[in-house]
Amino acid sequence: MALMISELEQTAAEATARLADVADLDALAALDAEFLGKKSALTTAKKQLGGLDPDERKAAGQAVNEIRKRVEAEIADARARLTATARAQQLEAERLDLTELRNDIRRGSMHLVTQSRDRLEDVFVGMGFTVAEGPEVETAWYNFEALNIPEWHPARGSFDTIFVNLGEPEEVMLRSHTSPVQIRTMENTEPPIYIVAPGRTFRTDTADATHLPAFNQIEGLVIDRGITMGDLAGTIDEFVRAFFGGEVKTRLRPSYFPFTEPSAEFDISRPDGSWLELGGCGMVHPNVLRNCGIDPEEWQGFAFGFGIDRLAVMRYQLDDIRELVNNDVRFLRQF
Repeated sequence: MALMISELEQTAAEATARLADVADLDALAALDAEFLGKKSALTTAKKQLGGLDPDERKAAGQAVNEIRKRVEAEIADARARLTATARAQQLEAERLDLTELRNDIRRGSMHLVTQSRDRLEDVFVGMGFTVAEGPEVETAWYNFEALNIPEWHPARGSFDTIFVNLGEPEEVMLRSHTSPVQIRTMENTEPPIYIVAPGRTFRTDTADATHLPAFNQIEGLVIDRGITMGDLAGTIDEFVRAFFGGEVKTRLRPSYFPFTEPSAEFDISRPDGSWLELGGCGMVHPNVLRNCGIDPEEWQGFAFGFGIDRLAVMRYQLDDIRELVNNDVRFLRQF
């Protein structure tokens, strides 16, 4: 028995030495089979334990198991080491060099309409307004009825409005202005209210140099006590000066809108002395306030709105509004 244990210790020492030099997992698998496999010295010795006396069998079995556990542990350590090495080599072989090789690649920029919208929001937030948003698909109540637009009004016809066929019970359409955001705000917010509502709107217009069927608007709404047309005129004048520059002048011209009374168009001056229409405005109609649960005897307000796309055309002196949607990189790179 002593001779057998001595020979197994020599085998274990040999295993330790060879495992220290093993180079890869395939070589390790061969050593595993050699020292722990069915024909290994350790397996053969374990089979021979049955021919020993009971007392010798117990002591020899403990010695064989201890030697086997040491060899198994050393093989496990070698396997972990070689696996980590193989993984590192694989990662290095599959590594992609994502280093930017070119220094002349141009970075993109925000679209001209987005730039204009962000600048507008900054101007109005600086004046004390908050930004409000709403859904682009609306019901007739928010798009027309609450805004004092009766069923017979031309704007409610299919010649101007893009309807969505969702069936009963409500008439649904793509919003033709961002005024529904004003209605939703007044329904859910107690005055005073100072908001601007930017967003996409849709009409059945044919695209030409000055019109788009899908375009961007921004509308403003103020509801407070003691609001007058003077406040409206001052707000528009302040906005135009902040956006276009102090040399630009504004003026109001009488007009008509179902949701404001009195109503006006506001123009801005051109360098050549002529005037350019920018948008519509007016005092919020008492019926609109009542539709939203606001007492017009206590609260007054004004509203205004204009197209962001057209404003970008004016600011950057573009010849054709369709350039904003053609996605011509040569055009977009200029801004």
